Amino acid sequence: MAIPEIWNLSHDARLLSICEKIIGRTMIAYKATLFEKTGKANWLVAFHQDTAVPLEENVRRDGWGPSSTKQGVNFVHAPTWALSQILALRIQLDDSTSGNGPLRVIPGSHHRRLKADDEFEVAAMSEKIVECTAGKGSVIAMSPLLLHASSKALNDNPRRVLHFEYAPDLQLGVGIRLAIS
Repeated sequence: MAIPEIWNLSHDARLLSICEKIIGRTMIAYKATLFEKTGKANWLVAFHQDTAVPLEENVRRDGWGPSSTKQGVNFVHAPTWALSQILALRIQLDDSTSGNGPLRVIPGSHHRRLKADDEFEVAAMSEKIVECTAGKGSVIAMSPLLLHASSKALNDNPRRVLHFEYAPDLQLGVGIRLAIS
C-alpha cells in the first residue's frame, strides 16, 4: 500500500463500488498483496481461510491470536466477528485458466470458521469445489473466511493477482487498529 499506484488503484471508485454493493457501506483498503504464479514460481496452496490481519499493535485478548511478525508488521489471527467485516477483492492481472493454477473455492464455506486441519480436509473432500477462472482485468470478491486453495500450474502461462483487503474502519475495537500494509 506504500506504492502510490497501488494505493490509488485500491481507492478506485469501481472497486469501492463493488465493496459497497456487497457489504452495504463504504470500505477502506488496508492491505495489498501481489500473487505471481508462473512455471518457474509454481506452488500448491491447500484449502484454508485467511484469518490473520495486520495490526498496529499485537493484541492479547480473548479470540485474538496467535500472532507473528512479517516484515515488521504484527499479524494476529482475528476472531470470526472481525473477519466477517472484511472483504477481499482480487484483480486478475492475467487470464486465470484451468491450466495456470486458478483460485478454487468451496461456495458457502464463509459461513463457518474452521480450526482443525482435518476440518479443512473433510470440507475439501465432501463439498463442491468451484474453479474461479476469469479473464484479465476481472475482479473476484471473497470473504477471508471462504475456504480457498489453488493447484500448481500445469503450463507456463503466468497468473498474477493483485489482492486487496478492505474493512469498514481501520479501528476494529478499542485498542485494535488495522495496520496499512
